[in-house]
Order: sequence, then structure tokens, then C-alpha cells
Amino acid sequence: MFRTTALFRTRRGVGVTTLVIGTIVVALTAAGLRPSAGYAEQNGVSAANTIYLPLVVKASCAADTARINAPKFTGAIPFERTAIAWFGKVSPTQNYSDIRVGYNANELYVYLAIFDRHLWYDENPTPQTLTQWDAVTLLLDTSGGATLSPSSWKFVAQLYGDPSPQRRAVYRGSATGWQQTNVTFDARPGWRGNALNDNSDSDRGWAMGFTIPFSSLGLSSPPPDGTSWRMAVIVHDRDTRAGPPIGDQMWPPQTPLDAPGCWGLLNFGLPVYQTSTTPTGSLVIRRPTENSPLVPDADVGGAITNQCPGDENHIWNEWGNRNYGRAPDFNIQNQSDVADWPCFAKYYVTFPLDGIPPGKVIVSATLTLHQFGNSGGAGQAKPSWIQVSAAAGDWNEQTITWNNAPIAYENIAISRVDPVTGSINWPGVPRTWDVSYAVARAYARGEPLRLILYSADSEYHSGKYFVSSDTGDWNIEGRPRLEVRWGEAR
Repeated sequence: MFRTTALFRTRRGVGVTTLVIGTIVVALTAAGLRPSAGYAEQNGVSAANTIYLPLVVKASCAADTARINAPKFTGAIPFERTAIAWFGKVSPTQNYSDIRVGYNANELYVYLAIFDRHLWYDENPTPQTLTQWDAVTLLLDTSGGATLSPSSWKFVAQLYGDPSPQRRAVYRGSATGWQQTNVTFDARPGWRGNALNDNSDSDRGWAMGFTIPFSSLGLSSPPPDGTSWRMAVIVHDRDTRAGPPIGDQMWPPQTPLDAPGCWGLLNFGLPVYQTSTTPTGSLVIRRPTENSPLVPDADVGGAITNQCPGDENHIWNEWGNRNYGRAPDFNIQNQSDVADWPCFAKYYVTFPLDGIPPGKVIVSATLTLHQFGNSGGAGQAKPSWIQVSAAAGDWNEQTITWNNAPIAYENIAISRVDPVTGSINWPGVPRTWDVSYAVARAYARGEPLRLILYSADSEYHSGKYFVSSDTGDWNIEGRPRLEVRWGEAR
């Protein structure tokens, strides 16, 4: 686990801007294109004979990028407890993807579930053409570096009906670019729909699960807790035999293939927030009345009123663009069968933190939701491991949809939520998550707390129904609640 103290530190990505032409690397500095003497000495470039080139492409990295905090497991990696992140959109010509990540003593596991209307693979594949069909590229840099090096890895796997070594390739970074190499890794595909390589509109999607031994990356054991690698994922898409390939979808968005410093972060271990500060104050935050704008929240995707629709036009053209911001309840749901993605749902909620006095130290924070039901018939509902993530951006309760909602900045907490059985006494069954880490981060930045709840569940009938901020005033106790305790700064 990586830990933060009451001082609260955040990991930040390394911002790098370079232009690579052949084997010449020109550092772009605030002063222009002239390399510094130190840079020139390190890279064999003469500072006295500066080369000026027309600047056509500028690769610029965000200083703070999305990250995945991967949980560590003993023995087999449980699918439903892996960290979850996501990217992309749902439309007839765009793909959305869930990413699941976990690791154990021997290997790293990265799984992609992809919503895709047409599934196509290459009948005569070559390493050079794998990404011209439905395929996934997984990028890793084990040093967390900013530029390509032997610590940079590119794993490519194309869709097929069964595991297919001829539809895999692996590359290693170098000063001159990617070089194909040969190391052991597994890539297991899956798919759901009418058939591969046909023109039917009834396909639903596919999956690819990467298992990469740490030994293949030159490591004798997993990285210590708190280690950060660079990671990115690219989903390639093709919707007809004739092609051409459709535009790629990426996590994080706009990922440059050859600049690890612009990729996301893969952190080993979950965040733990600790402080020895004694609490001196507390606050409970929730929407005070039904018509108040405070604590906006919204369900996106397979909301309770939009559960598992089967109409093809609806799921590809309308499902991802509907807003349920004023619904009095919400669903959280996911599963391993990608065919059922119209059942999947995420929940977004924002808590203002301006009621906390300035200059305090966050001691603890607890999110409470009240559950009143489950998906599936009697006896069908299964337990869920519902995760909380910090959102990567702001959103509007009246306009948020599956397709325009911000992605997760990072996953920060997870709790098991069992099905409810028998009659329910309102306000419902309380379920809690420790969100101290996220509150401390948001408070330190002077921002509201923007949270997303989703799951990496595997079982059918895993949906869980909760009370939203928009419930009537008769059920104020059931509304989402954040309880924060703080102490004095030393």
C-alpha cells in the first residue's frame, strides 16, 4: 500500500515535451530549440552547432494524469476485486472499454471489456497489421520514465475465437523506437454476439485478458507497495472486412504511443490515509431538501428505469446519451459477460467541502449510501465489491450521461455490498466507504469532493439499488451522506 500523511502528498506525472526526428532528440525549452550544454553533453549534440527545425508536432503532457491503484492478492486474482477504470464512448462507430487490473506474487493481470458493434479479426495476421483490426495495445514502463527505454514495453493482442499466439506481439523500447522482442505473456480473448467477421449488427462486444509474468519484465518479484509505473491502453477498432480501421480509443485520452511520460500511472497497492491528529470538529454533508442544488448526483447507463434494454437502436444510439440526474434512486452494476453491458451502471456524486474551516487537517471521512434493493429475481442477487473513485473532472447533474461523464482520476476505496433480503425499513440498509484519502486530496486542492461508484463484478444479477439525493423530503435520512472529522494543523 502507498500511504499519505496528514500533510497529504499527491503523485504527479512528469511533464515532458520532446520532438523526435530519426535519432535526433531536440529538447523544447522555454527558451526555444537550443539544447542546453548539459543536455548536449549527455546526448552527443553540439550546443555550438544548434540545429533549427520547423516545429510541426508538439507532444505535450498533462502534469497530473489518471492513475490506477492496483490491489495485490495472494494466490489467484479475484476478477470482481480488481481495480476498475474506463474510457471511450458507446455509439455505432465508437467503442467503450472497462479496464480491470490486479497482481499477485507472480504476475500482472490487465483485462479489457469492450463494447463493440462489429467484431473483426485478421485471417492472415502479421505483427505489423495486428492493430488494423479489433485489437488491444497495452503499454507499460517499469521505471516510470518519461521517454522510451528498455524499461518500456508494448504488448499487442488481436481479437480471435481462441487464444492465438500468431495474433500477439511484444515490443521493447529503445532510443530509436520500438523493437520487436520475444517474452512470455498470455492474452486470452472472449467475445459475445452473432459471429466474428460478419456484417451483423447484433454483436455486443469482446474482451482481452493479459497475464504478464513479472519475470518476463526482468523482475524477480512484484514491485514494492507504493511503486509507480507508467501505463496506457489503446483499443483498436475495425467494423468491416474492407476497412479501414476506425479511430483508436485510449486510456488516458490522447495517449501518445512513444512518450511514457504522457501515459497514466499504475500504482502498486491501494492508497491508505493515516494521521495521528485528534479530531476537534465534524460535519455531516447531504442535500437538505429535495429541491436544493447541494450534493448533486446522477446514475449513468443502466439506471433503474433503463435496466437492460434490448432494442439495438436504443442501446447503440440512445443508451449512452440519456440523463437520469433527477431520479430518486440509482443502480450500480457490472459483470463479466460483456453481452449484458446495457445493464451496467455507474453513480456520480459531488459533496461541497466549503463547510470545513480552512487550515484544518482531515482526520477521517465516511461515505454512506442506503440500499433498498437488487437486480434479479428472488434469490438471484449476488454480493458486489463496489469501488469508489475520484472523478477526473466536473459534471452537471442535468446533462451528465454515460458518454460525457468524466473518467476516474483514481480508485480510492472498495467495500463489499451484500444483497438485501426480506422487507426493507426506510431509509434502507446503510452501506459505508472510507473516503478519507479522497476528501483530504480534494480539501488540499480547494475542490469539492467528486466521487464515482462502480464495480468490477463478475456475476449476473449483481446490481445494487440505492437512494439518491433526489428522494423526497420524507426520506432525508436515506440521502447520500458524507461525514467528515478534522483536527488542528501543527
